[in-house]
Amino acid sequence: MKRSLVALFALSAIVIVVASVFAVNARGTIKEPAVAGAFYPADKQSLIGMVNGFLTKADFSPVDGKLIALIAPHAGYEFSGQVAAYAYRRLKERDVDTVVLIGPSHYASFSGVAVYTGGGMKTPLGTVKVNTRIAKSLIDERAQVSADPAAFDKEHSLEVQLPFLQTALKEFTIVPVLIGQPTRASFDSLTRRLETVLRKNKNAIILASTDLSHYHDDGAARTMDAKVIDAVSRMSVEDLEQLLSSGEGEMCGGYPVIFTMAVARKLGATNGVLYRYANSGDVTHDTSRVVGYAAMGIYKAPLTSGQRNELLSLAKRTIDSYVKRGAMPDYSAKDPRLTANGATFVTINRNGALRGCIGNIEPMMPLYRSVMRNAVAACSQDPRFPPMNREELNGLDIEVTVLSPLEPLADARDIVIGTHGLYIVKGMNSGILLPQVAEEYKWDVPTFLEQVSVKAGLPQDGWKKDAQIYTFTADIIK
Repeated sequence: MKRSLVALFALSAIVIVVASVFAVNARGTIKEPAVAGAFYPADKQSLIGMVNGFLTKADFSPVDGKLIALIAPHAGYEFSGQVAAYAYRRLKERDVDTVVLIGPSHYASFSGVAVYTGGGMKTPLGTVKVNTRIAKSLIDERAQVSADPAAFDKEHSLEVQLPFLQTALKEFTIVPVLIGQPTRASFDSLTRRLETVLRKNKNAIILASTDLSHYHDDGAARTMDAKVIDAVSRMSVEDLEQLLSSGEGEMCGGYPVIFTMAVARKLGATNGVLYRYANSGDVTHDTSRVVGYAAMGIYKAPLTSGQRNELLSLAKRTIDSYVKRGAMPDYSAKDPRLTANGATFVTINRNGALRGCIGNIEPMMPLYRSVMRNAVAACSQDPRFPPMNREELNGLDIEVTVLSPLEPLADARDIVIGTHGLYIVKGMNSGILLPQVAEEYKWDVPTFLEQVSVKAGLPQDGWKKDAQIYTFTADIIK
């Protein structure tokens, strides 16, 4: 991770362990609330009334796709509770049994990641059980992902989420995670293990806790926060990190959100959705020094027929414009699904024969831009063919393939012809074959593996030893 971002989120104090905040009973260590009566009411009935009031006022409109993660603020309920309710309103229609809570450490200073593995966390509404099995599975001492109950002592970023969860859900457990000053090893280890957890448990979600910009005037705050929200909506981890590093955007839970987005992207997340934005000035009416709050969801959403048609049409228009005029057409996407980062291939066939095929395998740019760039490359930069001329524009068959995230292949028996594409890396060699290629040539799995090895410039059996093989699925538009 960038050192500048580490500095941006440098923590303010080292917590001295206070043993009295923990109680021990038959279920194990139960953490007592640290901010009840400060960030939210300590009285049970008052707390119930406040949370239910927030949830009742939160508008709800359907969102296409599978919800993978939520982002909610963690300020005092007076200031951010109504915004947070828009995120938790989404859980009332979901069958969620496990919530991975991931937030920043405001008080304890440590390198890496702290995981709470005790029996539960208490609020005035009762005790929320910790899924100790999952929590312990995240521990990786060599990567500085440690069980550290002291880090949770005074921390509010996770605690303030609990009463909302207790109100919105029925039977559920939590996995509390605090991010200190992360290292590359802790980032890689935690995201990999969380990916495994969420793949196995279809009823689990991640909830990232963060506020946005701090103590700017209303206009500056809204400008900064809009940039951050846009990066999350486009699922651009890279752009978000750049915004936070440069100071163009602020999130006190920047690292938790980056971790969450990285895991969600591995799980196939396509876009983020903003449910609600406000800042403290909307409550206090003091707009000179405000704190920003957003409630968002991260989704895995299939392309609609309209979006598919738009991408295919865009590829065709781009090829026509580039071949005739040497320039891309003017185009600006407004659909959030098309502006979210994506990976694509554009394939050109002419009179039944391949005429060009170029793509990118990582979602490093907006989906529409990936299609346009690869359309240009397929018609002018495929090293197997000369650049296309005007006379060749007739008789073209254009195909756009939208790729899912890469998944490491554990067993060749898991490959499904027609469903999976293959990507192989061995040393400096790499090669990729799309799912439709194996289906078109009627290859079996061994032949598919041999052919992707050859595509990478390796011997046919190059996949058998010291090669990294990944699978992916694809949405084929033609």
